[in-house]
Amino acid sequence: MKVKEGVFIPNVEDTFSEEDPFVHKVTGEIIHNEVFDENYPYLDNSFKWKLNHLWCLIRAHFICFWVNPLIFGLRIKGKENLKKHKEELKNGAITVCNHAYGWDFLSVWQASGKFRMWYPAWAENFQTNVRNQMRGTGGIPVPKSMSAMKKFNEAFDILHERKAWIHVFPEECRWDNYKPLRPFRKGAFIFSYKYQTPIIPMVISYRERTGLYKYFAKNKPLYTITIGEPMYPNMEMPRKDSVDEMRDRVHAKMVEMAGIIENPWPSVQPNDKG
Repeated sequence: MKVKEGVFIPNVEDTFSEEDPFVHKVTGEIIHNEVFDENYPYLDNSFKWKLNHLWCLIRAHFICFWVNPLIFGLRIKGKENLKKHKEELKNGAITVCNHAYGWDFLSVWQASGKFRMWYPAWAENFQTNVRNQMRGTGGIPVPKSMSAMKKFNEAFDILHERKAWIHVFPEECRWDNYKPLRPFRKGAFIFSYKYQTPIIPMVISYRERTGLYKYFAKNKPLYTITIGEPMYPNMEMPRKDSVDEMRDRVHAKMVEMAGIIENPWPSVQPNDKG
């Protein structure tokens, strides 16, 4: 990897695969026996869920959005790219970002300025002790069967009709403080083409921990999230070609936004059908 002058690369003790960019490095103990089939409430309207959702929204906006800058030094750049496209983003948008640290979705959410967002996530995480937090912050598990996937897709159809903002981590899994951009899955770009909705690229980059920040989260860098210009699918191309083209284009843009000159990963992993 080659980066622009002045771009900070954190030291990480973890080892990362050079062959498989979709290895799940962060996993939790399975303690809930959830079944993600066609009967699972991908959009839950129960009173219990609504209470949990409200509580998670309150904690995010009044606690996490303050803690993120104080502990992790979060800085947000590029807000003007949302302001000048405010009118065209009223009908919803899809944000994408590298999956870089434990509070990265909260960073995207905070940067978007939206009151709530929704996101697809690895189903196994909804069987761990963070299940309620994930459901309450807008997480929707990605099922494996075709019948369940139909219900999953219907949930996002409804969200699009509501003009909701949807977030996708196209790298799929989290590699903490990893600098290169890994290959992307195509889900976000299928959403973009299907809904004719812009994708807003965001990139989390790193800064050296200095000053008073040295007393908190000592083994982690400080974080900056940069918001790019909205990017649109080419609706004149066939669906598959448009999805592939947009994946390449967004990946290249995010590599540039990250200050990377030579990225070790391509935009798509060979033989990847995900």
